Amino acid sequence: MSEALTELEAGMPIVFGGDRVTRVPAELAAAFRKGDRLVVVPDDGALLHIPAAEHELVTATVGDALDAFATLGATDDTAVTAFYEAFADRLADQASFAAIAEANAADVDSAKARGRSTTRLELSERMRADMVAGLGGWARAPSGRDGTVETVHHDGWRVDLRRAGLGVVGFVFEGRPNVFADATGVLRSGNAVVFRIGSDALGTARAIVAHALAPALHTAGLPSGAARLLDSPSRAAGWALFADPRLALAVARGSGGAVAQLGAVARQTGTPVSLHGTGGAWLVAGDAAGADELAAAVLASLDRKVCNTLNVCCVPAARAAELVGPVLAAVDEAAARRGTAAKLHVARGSEAHVPAERFTRQVVLRRAEGEVTEAQAELLEPDELGREWEWEESPEVSLVVTDTVDAAVELFNRSSPRLVACLVSADRGEHERFWALVDAPFVGNGFTRWVDGQFALDRPELGLSSWQHGRLFARGGVLSGDSVYTIRTRAWQDDPGLHR
Repeated sequence: MSEALTELEAGMPIVFGGDRVTRVPAELAAAFRKGDRLVVVPDDGALLHIPAAEHELVTATVGDALDAFATLGATDDTAVTAFYEAFADRLADQASFAAIAEANAADVDSAKARGRSTTRLELSERMRADMVAGLGGWARAPSGRDGTVETVHHDGWRVDLRRAGLGVVGFVFEGRPNVFADATGVLRSGNAVVFRIGSDALGTARAIVAHALAPALHTAGLPSGAARLLDSPSRAAGWALFADPRLALAVARGSGGAVAQLGAVARQTGTPVSLHGTGGAWLVAGDAAGADELAAAVLASLDRKVCNTLNVCCVPAARAAELVGPVLAAVDEAAARRGTAAKLHVARGSEAHVPAERFTRQVVLRRAEGEVTEAQAELLEPDELGREWEWEESPEVSLVVTDTVDAAVELFNRSSPRLVACLVSADRGEHERFWALVDAPFVGNGFTRWVDGQFALDRPELGLSSWQHGRLFARGGVLSGDSVYTIRTRAWQDDPGLHR
C-alpha cells in the first residue's frame, strides 16, 4: 500500500530504470518539505525537486485550461478568428506595445548583466512584425475543428472520420517572446494551451499577457483559460507541467539537455512529446558544387543564430582546393556584416586544407559573456562534429573535408542531431542520391535557413522535430497549430433496421 512521501534523507537510495540506484544528495534532503514532489528522470536518475507551491500553481493553471477546453468545442469559429485579430491589433498598436517593449528592454538588460545570451530574447521590430503576421495568418486560416477527413459509405449508413482537438497542450520554451503567437495557433484546431517561458523573458511574457493576450481573449469572448501563462521563474514549474498527466501533448524548445530532461519527465507520465532541443544545420558541397553557389549558401545561412543556422560544412576532398577558400571567405563576410570576427572549428584530419595562419591569428569574438580573444581557428575531434555552436554575435562553424559526399552523409547520419541537411550541387543525380541516403526531415539544395514553418509553409511553428530520437509517426517535421488534432469517428444510420 503506497504512502505519501513527506521527507527525504541524505544518502537515501532511489531506484530508477528498473535496475539502477541513485542516492539523495544532502542539499535536496534539506530542501524537501511535506507536500513537495520528487520526480526521478528514468534516463539518468536525476532527482527533480518540485516544491508544493509550484505543483499547486500547475494544478490550478492546467485545471483552468481543461475547463476552457471543455467549452471550446461549442465555441463558434468566428470567436477564434476574432481572438487572433484582436491579439494582432494590440501588438501592432504602438500604445499597447509600449509597455511590452519596456518590459523586454528590462529583460534584455538583466540578461546582459548576467552574461546571458540575448540573441533570441530581444523583441525586435522584425520579431514583432512576424508575430503580427503569424497571428494574421491564423485569423485567415480555415478552421480545422470538426473537419471531415474521410467518409466511408455503406448501404443504409456511413461513417465519418472527423478532426477534433487533443485537449490541453503544454509548452516550455526558451526566452523567445514570439512563442505566444506560435503557441496560440493550437486554438485554431480546438485546443487550449498552457505555456512556461524561460525566466530571462518572464517580464516580457507577463507584459504580453497583460497588454495583448488576455484582452484579446476577453474581446473575442473566449475563456481566459484557453491560453494561459504559467507565471513562475522556477524550472520546477516546467517539470511539474510536464509531469501533469492531464496534458494531451507536451512541447519543449530550448537547450538540448534541458529539453531532453523535460521529454523524459513527460514520457514517464505517459504524455506524448514533441521535442526540439538541438539543431545546427549541415551544408554539404557536392562533387558538382559551384564555388559561388556554395559561398552564397554559407553566407545566407549565417545571418543569425537559431536552430537552422549553418553549423557544419562538409567539402569533398577532390574539390577542397577550389571550395574551402570560398567557404572561409563567406564565413568571414557573415561575421563582417555583424561587425565582428568568425570562429572556425576544423575537424582533425582536415587542417591541411585550411591556411595555417588561421590557427595562430588572434581575433576578438563577441560572446554572451562579453568580448574574448581567441585563435581564429581551432582543431575539433571528429566525434565532436555533432556539437552545436551557440554563438551570440560572432558566427561559429565547423569544417570537415570528407573523402566523398557519401562519407559526409554518413557523418551527418551518425553525428548530427539529424535536423537540416542541404546539398549544393549542379548534378540532379547527386541530389537524388543525397535525398535517398541522408536521414533528415529537412533537405534542401541551398541555404539552410529556409527551415521555418512561417517562412516555408506560411504557418507559425510550435517546433521543429529532429530525427535525433527517432522519426515521428505520420507527422512532418514542422509542428504547427493546425497539426495538433486527433480523429473522432461518427456513424450516421439512415436505415433504422440496420443490424449486424
